[in-house]
Amino acid sequence: MAKATSIKEAIAKWEEKAGEKAGEAKIVKLYAQYPPIEKMDASLSLLANCEKLSLSTNCIEKIANLNGLKFIKILSLGRNNIKNLSGLEAVGDTLEELWISYNNIEKLKGIHVLKKLRVLYMSNNLVKEWSEFVRLADLPALADLVFVGNPLEDKHSGEGNWMEEATRRLPRLKKLDGSPVIRQDEEEAEPGELKRVTCRGGRTRLMASMSRHRQWHVSPFVLHPIRNCYTFANIHRHTKFLMDN
Repeated sequence: MAKATSIKEAIAKWEEKAGEKAGEAKIVKLYAQYPPIEKMDASLSLLANCEKLSLSTNCIEKIANLNGLKFIKILSLGRNNIKNLSGLEAVGDTLEELWISYNNIEKLKGIHVLKKLRVLYMSNNLVKEWSEFVRLADLPALADLVFVGNPLEDKHSGEGNWMEEATRRLPRLKKLDGSPVIRQDEEEAEPGELKRVTCRGGRTRLMASMSRHRQWHVSPFVLHPIRNCYTFANIHRHTKFLMDN
């Protein structure tokens, strides 16, 4: 079996390909090395000015040696073999986005250190209990969470109450699993009440109130303009709603 690629070797390959010095670069891509990286070693300290680091699609088992990344804002560790979130303390004051989907994480102990974290992508991990999920409430800046594919999400999506239960526990979330979460602050909504919103990119979507808990959830169906109106189907047994443009 081939020897694993070291961080130092991966950096040297990247410098040759990118034509940049790693110590000066703000974006460094060390993903999908062959043979894969297995350890985050002390050579990461060479990335003194790095703001975005990609180590995805390797065989890393443990988060370590982030002390030298003084300016890191985005850390990509998806598709590795990481089992826990220990080792993030060193980037707690700067990290804004953590991409760590497709790993083997069951417990979220240690996530609380990321006080500036706004975006957390951790789909397809192994989180099973609400007692772990609620640790995310310790992240004061968290606004965008992707959690699909965890056993907890699978169970409650199957029961039809994932969005409601998850956003109730994380009241500051603005987006969950790619869908905006909009709450009514002043009055309760009647179940099935609809309103139209314009999303990023100019597309129009319907927001449907799924309960009386002051929460609006985006429909997966895009509204298409037809002769000065919008046609919307597949809600409430394929009932069509026409709304003036």
